[in-house]
Amino acid sequence: MQNKNLRPKFHITAIGWINDPNGLIKYNGLYHVFYQHYPYDIHWNSMHWGHKVSKDLLHWEELPIALYPNDNYDRDGCFSGSAIEYQDKLYLIYTGFTRNDGGDSQRQVQCLASSSDGISFTKHGVVIGEKELPNEYSIADFRDPKLFRYNNSFYCVIAARKKEGKGRILLFQSNNLFDWRFVSDIFGKDCKGKMIECPDYNPNLNLLIYSEICQPKEDKIHLNLHTTRWCLGKFNNENKFINTNTGIIDYGFDFYAAQSFVNDNILIAWLDMWDRTRPSEKYGFAGMLSIPRKIEIVDGRLYQSPVIFGNKICETMINQSFTGNLKYGYLEINVDNLEKLSLKVRVNDNSYILFELKDNWWILERSRMEEKIIGAENDKYSLNGIRMMPYLKQESHQIIVVLDEFSVEIFVDGMAISSQIYQKYDAEKFELLINANRCKISQFEFK
Repeated sequence: MQNKNLRPKFHITAIGWINDPNGLIKYNGLYHVFYQHYPYDIHWNSMHWGHKVSKDLLHWEELPIALYPNDNYDRDGCFSGSAIEYQDKLYLIYTGFTRNDGGDSQRQVQCLASSSDGISFTKHGVVIGEKELPNEYSIADFRDPKLFRYNNSFYCVIAARKKEGKGRILLFQSNNLFDWRFVSDIFGKDCKGKMIECPDYNPNLNLLIYSEICQPKEDKIHLNLHTTRWCLGKFNNENKFINTNTGIIDYGFDFYAAQSFVNDNILIAWLDMWDRTRPSEKYGFAGMLSIPRKIEIVDGRLYQSPVIFGNKICETMINQSFTGNLKYGYLEINVDNLEKLSLKVRVNDNSYILFELKDNWWILERSRMEEKIIGAENDKYSLNGIRMMPYLKQESHQIIVVLDEFSVEIFVDGMAISSQIYQKYDAEKFELLINANRCKISQFEFK
């Protein structure tokens, strides 16, 4: 019998609904992760800020809700935002949402809150609103501020939309977090999708991250209706962001609203997607966050690796095949001169999740999963439960497969492809078939 209170072991989730990670920061020796949260139901509603802390990014302690939508300027939701430390206090900047009559009458403004202990927060009201927003942009779609410091000033990138237009990213500047001025529209043109959300700028890496709603499909590599992208580049003298390279952060089904820690090159995202059915609802929760990922720039592109550690329970050299059991932990596969790979995880008779190398593509397939997830996408790959990631042929490869209850996250040479998965509770077997000159597999479990 299924456990109605079943939860992921080391992915952040909560009773009720969660989505975007917010306010990622290391403060007073602890990693703080806030997140969009509705604690009273398993469906999206007026957003609160949930809050968890960790010493190691693996084991998480739940703290009291940090922000409630209980003021006139945020009465319908405390939407996404970010955190920064200033003068020994922890500050949160977030979007206050008021629905009004809907459509163009709704208001999204940027609000500030602070804390001396990192637990209880005092709100300071609106700091970037209609007065600071240039008239050509819509106050109805103006959200998700991300703070960073540069040259002794505070800056903030915020998602916006031009009136009668599509998504933009705006840059604002402040000397004290309370008084802000508009600086630039960093791209100076509409995005490809309907709207941008959750922009994130990491000045250490010159890395810009953002999510797009209703992004057009791009051949096989971009099939999700909504996606999250990275851009590598720099701001020029006019404060425009000039791209040098760009790509998709995660090629899988379930990954959105990625954010980096303000003082660490570590990223976390919502391991879910809009316009999907959610089998987890039967267990009393909806939504989870990804495992933390170390991010670097290697050879001019984003390189990701999971921030994980576990007990090594097996390490062996294999020729063609290997089987074992793993439900909570990860596999590390190191291969030379790879020709063929097929890995089935959470196997239960004819039900499993498949990851394979085929026709110069990495393919993740969940069509044989016990409980189906139905999304809005209607292309042939989506209807057959398939996502694809480019194969970069090289002499050696490292493949890390991270498994938890309800999820798999796979990392290959710095790229990632992830998915929620729903198998029977006792489905723990994995099966690896491989053709390579050399293959070493290591198996780790989490406590």
